[in-house]
Amino acid sequence: MGSGKKQSVVLRKVLRALAVIIGAFITAYGLEAVLIPNNVSDGGVTGLSIVGSELIDLPLGLLIAVLNVPFIFLGYKQIGKSFAINSVLGIASLAIGTIAMHHIKPILEGDTLLVTVVGGIIIGFGMGLALRNGGALDGIDMLAVLLSRKLPFGTSDLILFLNAFVFIVVSTVFGLQGAIMSGIAYYIASKVIHIVEEGLSGAKTFKIISKYPETMVETIRDRLGRGATYNVVEGGYSNEQFKEITCVINRLEESKMKEIIYEIDPSAFVMVYDVAEVKGGNFKKHDIH
Repeated sequence: MGSGKKQSVVLRKVLRALAVIIGAFITAYGLEAVLIPNNVSDGGVTGLSIVGSELIDLPLGLLIAVLNVPFIFLGYKQIGKSFAINSVLGIASLAIGTIAMHHIKPILEGDTLLVTVVGGIIIGFGMGLALRNGGALDGIDMLAVLLSRKLPFGTSDLILFLNAFVFIVVSTVFGLQGAIMSGIAYYIASKVIHIVEEGLSGAKTFKIISKYPETMVETIRDRLGRGATYNVVEGGYSNEQFKEITCVINRLEESKMKEIIYEIDPSAFVMVYDVAEVKGGNFKKHDIH
């Protein structure tokens, strides 16, 4: 491996670690400046730490650091070294961030719903940034990743289940309203995490069976600048052969794509899938004429 290649790999790792740390500070800010002063908690280990710091008057950062240790250990054993290192960085930064920002003036006070929404967006953005760059800010997410391998449930279902338990604990300190608001904030955060992690450019795959495949592909290329591939498929009942078109577009082009399909062949058979990631090949746009 050449030294230039080595340097760029190291640089990427450093930049990713930095992004995790920045994400952690953003999350800490959302907690200390928005949520906690208004008695709204976060989910996960952070939520348990907030409850703990209210009950036994220890700094939140200290509890975040201590309570996450077993989960980082799990993450290291099961998910891998670089994930664990970035998570240690993230969780340590989150802990330091909450201690450093403990005395800052809350930016919002009083309007509970506004607090919940804004707080959820801020911490979701911070956590999403960390996850996108290979580090978690919360051990419960790691536990969920782990359990999802052992149990017949998806990670997101398990995160919800584990957090339901957290919010029951939260309700003992912040009351039912506090727990409900915390749940809403957490829900908003999880949606924002999803957007940040996957990017707004989430790709979609369209599979189209149409009577006019050639016209369809040409129009898609001309109007969207996207290439497409053909698969020859056979009808199981009629034994007729069709050309099935497959085309990957980004989320923002979806309505345009549907318009084109409908215009050329209203009776076309269309399936749309979400794509988690697109790499390589020529997922490039051609010039649109």
